[in-house]
Parts: sequence; structure tokens; C-alpha cells
Amino acid sequence: MRLAAIDVGSNSVHMLVADVSREGHIEVVDRVKEMVRLGRRSFTTGRLTPEAMDLAVRALVNFKRLARVRKVDRLRAVATSAVREARNRAAFIARIKRETGIKVEIISGLDEARLIFHAAHHALGLDGGPHLLVDVGGGSVELVLVRDGRPLWMRSVKLGAARLTERFLTEDPPTHAQLARLEAHLEREIGAQMRKARHAGVVRAGGNSGTINTLVAVARTARGEELGRLHGATASVREIADLQRDLVEANAALRVELPGMDAKRADLMPAAATLVSYILKKSGAPELVACTWALREGVLLGLAHKVDSRSANESRRRSINALSSRFAGANDHGKQVAKLSLKLFDATAPILGLPKTSRELLEFAALLHDIGHAIDHDRHNRHSYYLIKNAELFGFDQDEIEVIAQAARGHRKQAPKLDSPELKALNPARRRLVRGLAAILRIADALDRTHFGVVNNIEVSYSPGRVIVGVDSGAEKADLELWTSERRTDLLSRLLDRQVVLRR
Repeated sequence: MRLAAIDVGSNSVHMLVADVSREGHIEVVDRVKEMVRLGRRSFTTGRLTPEAMDLAVRALVNFKRLARVRKVDRLRAVATSAVREARNRAAFIARIKRETGIKVEIISGLDEARLIFHAAHHALGLDGGPHLLVDVGGGSVELVLVRDGRPLWMRSVKLGAARLTERFLTEDPPTHAQLARLEAHLEREIGAQMRKARHAGVVRAGGNSGTINTLVAVARTARGEELGRLHGATASVREIADLQRDLVEANAALRVELPGMDAKRADLMPAAATLVSYILKKSGAPELVACTWALREGVLLGLAHKVDSRSANESRRRSINALSSRFAGANDHGKQVAKLSLKLFDATAPILGLPKTSRELLEFAALLHDIGHAIDHDRHNRHSYYLIKNAELFGFDQDEIEVIAQAARGHRKQAPKLDSPELKALNPARRRLVRGLAAILRIADALDRTHFGVVNNIEVSYSPGRVIVGVDSGAEKADLELWTSERRTDLLSRLLDRQVVLRR
């Protein structure tokens, strides 16, 4: 089924179009956004401006055309803080229906928080915790404290970036007195709630809005990283505090020039950064992790009836399976290599010094190691690396995705080189992990050289100076598998400091 979700927000109007499979996987078909600033002056005057309403209606006319072209089966549109509070909201909603045919539903702040939670739960898993979800919109901020995938409390507070900018930070750059009044206001509005979060022991904060994603993007570029995939990227509480100081000291023209900055949000970033920095410091959250799924994705999940209570591990596996299905179909070879990889892992991990938690990463690397064939056979391992790095994989942090991608890339030809830029970018423990997983994956892939699954089982034993891999292929011949495997033992032999020998 092809579905569409429209979010009529205080800053932007968004539409997301996606296909939903029987298994519940959501594949994005199209995203579109228009910055219309419905919240501009509406939070002080109580009315939406004619200019902003005109922009929003024009955007929605085009959204409706796009939905028709994309052959959308079902669509749901919701409006949030700016429309919710405006005295002329009824006339605006009626005009949208009349001119576009779209029925826009005004949702409450708690409904908004609930939909944001469902999106983050789908994308991050949210096991353990507690985790503090933060979504900074133009008119409100939604806060959800989550432990083991279940919300402990939800709040929607009138502290959006546009509202705070118009009320408190009227000069550019803002004065010290304006910032002091803003922080005092934050303390009155959410100080007690943040202290409750600190008392609960928040382990991290998850940011679900474009404003927060912009903060994380700027923080990443400040430490010399490429932007790349934003979902799962993190910024520490210190980095956000330093960024907040820089943003409030610069004027809008200077803020636009910051690498990673969304120019259309530059005027709102001092208020947004002050709010987010306050939340992190007062709640005790040590870091902020970006989540690219937010309100519209929550709307889409509800529309698809895919709101569930699956764990982070299930979210991870679901997104890995979806990626392998997309590029490798049934992926029988990947499944066979994963099975053999795990056998080798269980026998060699203690000597290689690989943590038990890396077993799952090896399995995922094995399932995805050949998806690059969808692009080209030559250098397909490098194409696999690119696809894994840039896919929408949920429930992983960025280091885990990098390990999976680099292990998959190392499954053929040259083993991962210590001086490669990607490997050097990891810390020493992660580098050892990549080389260990790649060493195992190289042999497991070779043991299914023909892609016929002729190897039924392997058994690993040790003798002085040797590691013996016994290969059971039943009545089938495994000559090609053994021949190829013997050419792939170099890295594992070096890491184990023992000769790896294959025997029938």
C-alpha cells in the first residue's frame, strides 16, 4: 500500500510518501518540504498571516498533485501548534479543503508527542534507558521520557524556536539580558520536569526535529566530520553548549556561513540551541542523537497500523532484512555466509578478542556483503560499503554501521588495510573489530564460492600452531569452496598467529 503523511507545521509543510510492505517495512518513495512560516507573528498576534496562509495553500496544492502522480492510496494531513492556537484556524482549514481537497486535522500537543514517540521507537528501538525524546518545532517542544520502549511521561510545552525568538530574542545577535530572560522562562516552564528526568537517570536524548538535526550537523562539521548519514549521529552536551555560545554571539549572516547550517533556519537557531542546551544540561543527558524520523513518520505509521512494541534488536534486524531484500532478493548466498560466519566466530572470537556483541554485527555484514552486485560486479564490495553506509538502517549508532560496512567491504580481494582512511578514522578497538570480522567473513564467503550451499557444516579445532577448519559437504563436492578458501586464510592466520588449514 502506498501512503502519504502531511505535516502542516509552524515553520514548514512536509509530505512523506512511502510504500508499506506486508511485513511492516516502510520504503520512502518521496519527501517534499516547503518553508512557509505559519508561526511568524501568529504566536504574538494570535492569527495566521495572509502571506503565510497563501504559501501553505500553494504548497499543499502541489503536494496533492504529487500524491496523485505517485498514486497514493491513503493520505492523512495534520496541523500542529501555529494552526492549533490561531483564532482564524477554522477559516484556514476550510480554505485548504476548498482549494486542495485535503482535509487537515488539527491535533493536540499530546497527540503530537505520541506520534513523535511512535516514530522514534520505530527508528531507534529505545531499549534500556531512560531516553529523553526532544522535538523542537516552531511553536512547541515535545518531550517524552522512555524506558524499555515504553513512555513514562509525555509533555507538549509552548517553547518552540519561532515562538521563543519572537518573544525573547528580538535583536540579532541577542543581548545578554534577552538570553537571561529566555533561560529564566525555560526554568519556569520545564525546569521541574527536567529535574525529574535527571532523577530518573537519563542516558541520552534523542532529537526528532529538523532544528535538532541542524544542530547535530553543525556540531559534526565543527569536529571535522563529513555530514553523510545524519540518522544516529551524535553531539555531546559540551559540543551543544559550545555551539549555543557561538550561535548567540553571531548574527544571522555569520550563522548562515557555518558548515552544516540550514540557511532557512539560521534566524531561529540561537533560541533553538539555547533550549536544547538547557534541556541537556538540566536533564543530565550526556549526548544528543539525531533521529531523522519525526511527526510525519509517526502519522505514516499510524496510517499503516504499524505502531508496535518491537525491541531495538527487532528494529535493527527488520531494517537489515529490508535492505538485503531490496538489493539481493531472497539472498540465499548471504544467509549461507551468515550461517558459516557465525560458526567461525563462535570458534575464534575468544582468541581474536572479539566481544560477544559483535556477533550480531558480523551476521549483518554477512547478510549484506554482496548487495553491491546490484550496482556492478566489479568492485561490488565497495558498492556494498556505499549502500550500507547510506541506507536507512534503524537502531544502530554510526560506529556500528561503519563496522558493518567496512567488514562487508573487506570480504574479497585485499584485506582491510591499516592505513586506509576509513579504517584510520575508527578508534583502535573498532579497527581491530573490523579486521577480525572481515577475516572471518572472507573465509565464510569463500566456503560458498558456487552459491549452491554445498557446505552443510564446519567444525573448528586447534593443534599446536594450527587452526583446522573441517568442512562437511555431505555427498556434494566442495572443491571450488576449498580452493577459494585456502586463498582467503591469510588475514585470519595473521590475527590468530596460527596457520589456518581447511580439510574435508
